[in-house]
Amino acid sequence: MKEIINHKGLDHEELLLFEIGGLNKSGVDFPETQGYEQRIGSSYEDKEIGIPGLSEPEAVRHYVRLSRKNYSIDAGMYPLGSCTMKHNPRLNEKLARLKGFSDIHPLQPVSTCQGALELIHEISLWLKELTGMSAIAMSPKAGAQGELCGMMAIKQALKSKGQESRKKVLVPDSAHGTNPATAAFLGFEVITIKSTVSGRLDLKDFKSKIDKKFAAAMITNPNTCGLFEKDIIKISEIIHQNGGYLYCDGANFNALVGKIKPGDMGIDAMHINLHKTFSTPHGGGGPGSGPVVFSDKLASFCPAPKIEKIGNKFEIFENENNENLLESFGRLSAFHGQMGMYVRALSYMLSHGADGLRQVSEDAVLSANYIKSSLEDVMSSAYEGYCMHEVLFNDDFLKDTDVETLDFAKALIDKGYHPMTIYFPLIVHGALLVEPTETESKFSIDQFILTMKDLVNKTQSDSDSFKSAPKYTPVRRLNETKAAREPILRWKKETIIAAE
Repeated sequence: MKEIINHKGLDHEELLLFEIGGLNKSGVDFPETQGYEQRIGSSYEDKEIGIPGLSEPEAVRHYVRLSRKNYSIDAGMYPLGSCTMKHNPRLNEKLARLKGFSDIHPLQPVSTCQGALELIHEISLWLKELTGMSAIAMSPKAGAQGELCGMMAIKQALKSKGQESRKKVLVPDSAHGTNPATAAFLGFEVITIKSTVSGRLDLKDFKSKIDKKFAAAMITNPNTCGLFEKDIIKISEIIHQNGGYLYCDGANFNALVGKIKPGDMGIDAMHINLHKTFSTPHGGGGPGSGPVVFSDKLASFCPAPKIEKIGNKFEIFENENNENLLESFGRLSAFHGQMGMYVRALSYMLSHGADGLRQVSEDAVLSANYIKSSLEDVMSSAYEGYCMHEVLFNDDFLKDTDVETLDFAKALIDKGYHPMTIYFPLIVHGALLVEPTETESKFSIDQFILTMKDLVNKTQSDSDSFKSAPKYTPVRRLNETKAAREPILRWKKETIIAAE
């Protein structure tokens, strides 16, 4: 037991289970087993497993106290940049828990889950309509796997045309790291494209790097600087004229939904993060969902499984030999996808309708520009002009203060906010990427703006306090380099378990 317990007001210092539990107690007493016959042979081990027991009050208090240390969207605003944490409507959660959706199993007969298949088919129609695309793969579990899916389809398309020698994939220097990683994983050669001083893709540099080995470009629009790529039509035309394909990272689709269709911009494949655009949880206790939409050029290369309505019934095509999948690159996942995410996302779409989804984008963009205009007199915007759904600052406003971007973010924690994304995108020095999303009220955003202004003022007079922040968290500032290189991921029995 520790000699000093650091309780603070109503917040208790919460120890590990191993420090408060013991091997000699349990919340439930079981009688000794009589006449038990062990039938699993040499696999059986009759020894302690080392998990400490707790009484019911101890267990309840432990997890309640831990829950109070969590920061969640229900507790406050997340200015978290392109990761997007926003309110998940309770209606969606209620519908996801309905019988027939919550207890469905991927291996049960198709005849017994027609309603679920209809729902998946329905959301796929919505996504194709919103993006202006011809086909969709619902099975990818997240954005990164969606990228893999889209690029695998492109690779298969090149193979079908006997153009496997095309290996070059062009990626902007502002791109999320998963873009070049995905291309490299599939054996492509990644070529970096410069950004202009305006934060957008350098069209001249782009053109200069296209040759006979050009396969595809991976572009985010709006890009990771929170800016719309104004030359996207020219870019797509150049790509297609040179026999390549355009993959779009759809992480920022929530700035465009209902306003413009990616298909109209010449995009051939794009993943959609349901948690970012359509307000599903991040993972939801399991895999997330990152559907991929395809243009006519790539529709036939869409992976299995595929849902089709035949007459009045829904069928799943899973066999690569099926006529619907002859050109497919095969199967990406064991099962069709995350049912809970589909239910939540479709609920979100249906409850908003076309006009509501359009307003979602408008509000997201308006909120970001409101923050930009409110703070650019005290902070330094990375780029001039309007932004889209997120606003990007650099660290020029911290010059001569001895405060760095990391210090500023840590101090924001003491003000009751989760920090914004920092040091990304990499092309902006000391980047602070703020995304309020469409779910925050003007009152909430105004509070955040006042907080940011207060912190900026303090950088001029009390820079030392930033170096010691955060002060009010259960754990103070860590040595992040050491934590990354020498992480402690499990408890080891170095001392005797309490009450052992």
